[in-house]
Amino acid sequence: DISKINVIFGEVTEILNRKDMQRPSVVTQQINGNDITFSHVSFGYTNDVEVLHDISLEIKANTVNALVGPSGSGKSTIAKLIASFWDPKQGMITFGGVNMQDIPLDEYNRLIAYVSQDNYLFNLSVMENIRLGKPNASDDEVIQAAKNCGCHDFIMQLEHGYQTIVGDAGGHLSGGERQRVAIARAILKDAPVIILDEATAYTDPENEALVQASLAKLVQGKTLLVIAHRLSTIANADQIILIHGGRVEAKGTHSELLKNSSLYQQMWYAHIQSKDTEEGEATYA
Repeated sequence: DISKINVIFGEVTEILNRKDMQRPSVVTQQINGNDITFSHVSFGYTNDVEVLHDISLEIKANTVNALVGPSGSGKSTIAKLIASFWDPKQGMITFGGVNMQDIPLDEYNRLIAYVSQDNYLFNLSVMENIRLGKPNASDDEVIQAAKNCGCHDFIMQLEHGYQTIVGDAGGHLSGGERQRVAIARAILKDAPVIILDEATAYTDPENEALVQASLAKLVQGKTLLVIAHRLSTIANADQIILIHGGRVEAKGTHSELLKNSSLYQQMWYAHIQSKDTEEGEATYA
């Protein structure tokens, strides 16, 4: 027990000793649109190891963008920087022409909906977990969001419907059910920018088609950034950004990358020869 306490206190102390994120309390600059731009951004989770190196890219409003690349290349780190989970160590990220660090966190969080592969549910009712997307939403709005993403039927089959307590980390629900509740939360939030970080990676096959259909509704008319290993699901994206070793290897459409990037060619041909190209896949674009 003493050994465990030492480890836990060490981890807590390390977090408390980190530099606070600096954000203003009020909006001081006009945000013009939803364009997101990285300008020479570098980042590392620790001071010793840099995982992103001089990243420059642009995500245009109301377009579908995909981050692809080998595992560990930095795709999720880029997505989390856009979601303002951390500040870049060097360079600048702008949203609507304004430095992300000059936008109050409350305001910035309103602009981004982030759906990851490991969405967390609190030990509250299904209703309250969905309502986290929009704390002032009425019960009717929550139920409508659930209906929009195909959650309503399975929720009504739970012991207490929308008032069912989901358990610690949503443990009373299956993986697919937790993911659909998280998507309902994002739909209720109705943010202009959607980040899907391998949103169906751990979904059981029985629920994957329902989750994909929910995602299709979620992203309509939005700016979308999706991280996906199944390249066929993002082949129609407006922009595909290939990340390799923490750097931007190439950018362009699917056909452009097939023509100009040997790494993308290798990934694509490996993908189409795998069983992942069988029926049941959805397309984000």
